[in-house]
Order: sequence, then C-alpha cells, then structure tokens
Amino acid sequence: MTEGDAWLVVGLGNPGPTYAGHRHNVGHKVVEELADRMGSGFRNHKSGRAVVVEGRLVPGGPRLVLAELRSYMNESGGPLKALLTFYKLPVERLVVVHDELDIPFDTLRVKRGGGDNGHNGLRSVRAALDTGDYYRVRVGVGRPPGRQPVADFVLSDYSAAERKVLPFQVDRAADAVESLVNDGLEITQSRFNG
Repeated sequence: MTEGDAWLVVGLGNPGPTYAGHRHNVGHKVVEELADRMGSGFRNHKSGRAVVVEGRLVPGGPRLVLAELRSYMNESGGPLKALLTFYKLPVERLVVVHDELDIPFDTLRVKRGGGDNGHNGLRSVRAALDTGDYYRVRVGVGRPPGRQPVADFVLSDYSAAERKVLPFQVDRAADAVESLVNDGLEITQSRFNG
C-alpha cells in the first residue's frame, strides 16, 4: 500500500463476544459491513493488536485497511498509532468510526477534527497521535434514559426496537465512509449530515 491512495478505517469498540452487541461497539459493526462489501474476512495483523481487511470496495477505488483493535476502548490509541505507522499513512488518511451520545439514534454525522467529548476511545487516540485532526464518522446512540449512567448505557445492548433499525444505520454509516474516501468531506457532509 502506498499513502497516495490508501486509507485506514478503524471501527472503535471493545474486543470479544461479551461486548459485540453493545452501543459502544457500533464502530466494529460498520467496518464489518465494509468488509462484507469487499467480500473479505478479517485476519490477525502482525502487531497482534488488531484484525484487518485490506482491499478496495470497487475496482479502481482507493485502497482501504479496515481495522478492529484488539484492545479495550480506553486503550485504542496505541494499537491505532501502530497501524498508521505500519502502513506509513498520515493522520489525514485516518477515518475513525465511533458511537456518539450527542447524536440521536438512527442518525450520524461526519466531520474532521474536534474534541473527544468524554469518549474514552477518542481520548486515547488523541493522546497517542497528539492530535484530534482526523476524520470521524459519528454514529448516533443518543443519551441514556432517565438517570442511567453513561457507562452503563454504552456498555449495554441496543433495545429490541433499536435492533430492528440498527442494520439500516450501520449500512448508512458504511455508505458515509465510502463517500468520504471517494468523494471527500464536503460532499459527504452534504449527503449525510442533513
């Protein structure tokens, strides 16, 4: 892979089946959808700290490295930085897909840069990269009901009603990643941030 046309797309989440259905793991679901579109399965990366898929979504399209980190959310930065270094990619070629409390469920937003907004995965990434200036596909999970603690909310499964809609939200978020790497930020924001 050369940095000219390659992108690293990382779906944030926690490893293992215990966490697979949690709101905090929607980033994993999105990169898994993209891997399905490529017709490829994840394989262990040499670092031992991630599983990856390498390829193109369409012939002639940009080359992608799709990654799920094998670290817990609050330790995402180190493994993510190791992947950027391994593939010799600049931070300008990084897309992080993550859950977002401040966006209603079944919506998403695409942006570049910004703070971590209390998100432990983003905080770890910022600390490792010494910048927050990368692309983000922010998948809305909404705020917890009542007085439920935020940690309990994001580390719990989607409701039955949400699980019916979730595949469409994941599909749309994967579309947003595809648009971002093919058509750029401005066009993607006009398509998906409305």
